Amino acid sequence: MQRAREEYLLHGSDGEVELLALVLGNRAAGRSSQEVAAELLDRFHGVRGIAKHPPGALTAVHGIGQARAVRVHAACTLAARARPVEFPAGRVDTPERAWRQLRERLEHLDVEELHALYLDRRARPLAIRRLSVGNDSSTIVDPRQVFRPAIQLGACSVIAAHNHPSGDPSPSAEDRAVTLRLMEAGELLGVPLLDHLVIGAGTFARVDVGGVGAW
Repeated sequence: MQRAREEYLLHGSDGEVELLALVLGNRAAGRSSQEVAAELLDRFHGVRGIAKHPPGALTAVHGIGQARAVRVHAACTLAARARPVEFPAGRVDTPERAWRQLRERLEHLDVEELHALYLDRRARPLAIRRLSVGNDSSTIVDPRQVFRPAIQLGACSVIAAHNHPSGDPSPSAEDRAVTLRLMEAGELLGVPLLDHLVIGAGTFARVDVGGVGAW
């Protein structure tokens, strides 16, 4: 492992196995860090897959205890969040196109998260921001969290989205109340809330309140 660190200092590395092995550190349970890293990446389908699973799931791999699981999961989560968002060319001018932009981020999470997609005046994506994290049944929504980035980015409209870990995207009464608060804040700021989507398992629903969803 010392030699691997020295090689990285001199030359760096693009290989995911080698990078993850450095995060793991010294060998454990009779296995090299490279062996454990390779199995982790294979079993969980890459760095983003590791980040999508709870940390405890990583202990199913021989050689991964709780401390290593936490270290690896934190590193992979940071890497997944730091990855630049690549937007397909074109406008986001239908709920289905908005869903396609957001589903990969939200569809498989075990807790609720609120994200927002910010659009320019031609309905082209400017950014997607992860705004808050809740639990397995709800998330905290503060309109300031949603619209502060909109002002910073010069966005002309906002699409909010959150997931239902149950897989059922049916909006709740709380979802409708949140949507009304966001709609009112957007009207005051001159940055309309274009829509609020609830992401489920392979599908989505729009939160139906008057004045939202006028595509």
